[in-house]
Amino acid sequence: MMELDPFILSRIQFAANITFHIMFPSITIALGWILLFFKLRFNATQDKAWMKAYFFFTKVFALSFAIGVVSGVTMSFQFGTNWPGFMETVGNVAGPLLAYEVLTAFFLEATFLGIMLFGFRKVPGWVHTTATVLVAVGTTLSAFWILVLNSWMHTPAGFEMIANDAGVLQAHVTSWWEVIFNPSMPYRLVHMLLASGLTASFLIAGLSAYRLLRGDKTSPVRKALKTAIILAAILMPLQILAGHEHGLNTKEYQPAKLAAMEGAWETKQGAPLVLFGLPNEEERRNDFSIEIPYLASIIVTHSMDGEIKGLNDFEVHPPVAPVFFGFRVMIGIGMLMLAVSWAGSFLLLRGKELPKYYLYTLVGMTLSGCIATIAGWYVTEIGRQPWLVQGVLSTKDALGPVSGGMVFSTLVVYLSIYAFLTLAYIYSLFYLARKAGDGGKRDPQRSTPLLGERHSSIAPAAK
Repeated sequence: MMELDPFILSRIQFAANITFHIMFPSITIALGWILLFFKLRFNATQDKAWMKAYFFFTKVFALSFAIGVVSGVTMSFQFGTNWPGFMETVGNVAGPLLAYEVLTAFFLEATFLGIMLFGFRKVPGWVHTTATVLVAVGTTLSAFWILVLNSWMHTPAGFEMIANDAGVLQAHVTSWWEVIFNPSMPYRLVHMLLASGLTASFLIAGLSAYRLLRGDKTSPVRKALKTAIILAAILMPLQILAGHEHGLNTKEYQPAKLAAMEGAWETKQGAPLVLFGLPNEEERRNDFSIEIPYLASIIVTHSMDGEIKGLNDFEVHPPVAPVFFGFRVMIGIGMLMLAVSWAGSFLLLRGKELPKYYLYTLVGMTLSGCIATIAGWYVTEIGRQPWLVQGVLSTKDALGPVSGGMVFSTLVVYLSIYAFLTLAYIYSLFYLARKAGDGGKRDPQRSTPLLGERHSSIAPAAK
């Protein structure tokens, strides 16, 4: 019988958790701000269509937020069960950062989410708007603290290693400023916030396009769709710029990861850009490679004869294939997002109707931002291997005394539950979209007044 490797299985298990979990923060971080935009537009114009769009997407926000919280808690348990060496070695850094996230972000979101969801007819308008602001701020603060910790794991700073009484080296903070604003944090934070904006934009666009295709051509649907397309068209060029700057930061601090992203085996001046290939780690080369001469050096070093260090020059480097392909999936989806959002914006600004094939494309890209984000995280996290904390703690040294059989059994359970929940989530999104407009034949919020009256039933967002 084949022996089950607890190290490999534990890595797969954590990857499964983060793959599932990250879909939901990538939606809610930016969706909170888009909901705030809808609310402010209603406050400014008193156009009920903006509030109807708000009510529909608060349901999407609440669903995504709830699953994200539960999956995040499950993921955090693995630090204790599978990877106790992480907190034992760097807990003095990681513990406070995770606590800051709970105290400044999660409590803020959880406290005011109820008002945002159910309080529109029960509290003054300014209180409801303030609650929406605070929920949006909370989602961003949560992202800030988590990305501070994640970035520190890639580019650790502001600490020193001191042996405890048992002789175990532990990280002790010498400067919280340097820990928080470590060298990769600003780039990683901006890149993730823009990714969330694009993820939420295409989610809104996809669900709105689905409603249009079903005959719901009401104003709330059109306003939400137009907002999402134009927002994506604005954010995508900014994301390309942010990604480029992040790549330059990676070249400086994690050159082995950059080499794996580029599929560069030999150190070269005037390195080509590998558009496609099959990394062959045994032969230390790329099979069936399609390359553009000099372009990698031009992009990374801004010079035709700039040098890119190859994988063969590193004593240890990450697995090449998942980093190489993950990077191309992320870039490919990003280029598709750029083309689709710009084409849609061009049609909208010219006052043209969006053709059916375009709407079907948007429906197909409803969760494209989630896929691109997951691919980007694979590049980031696998690209750090074999380190858990770059240059400080190897992944193997953090593994706890777990058996392969135990990890395998829980992995099967996790994968089964996550597959079911992913399908249920996607079904629920489109079910909500179908119910919201009923083909445009009825008002999704019924005919109740939006202003000046109290309502005996619960708020529309809860229905």
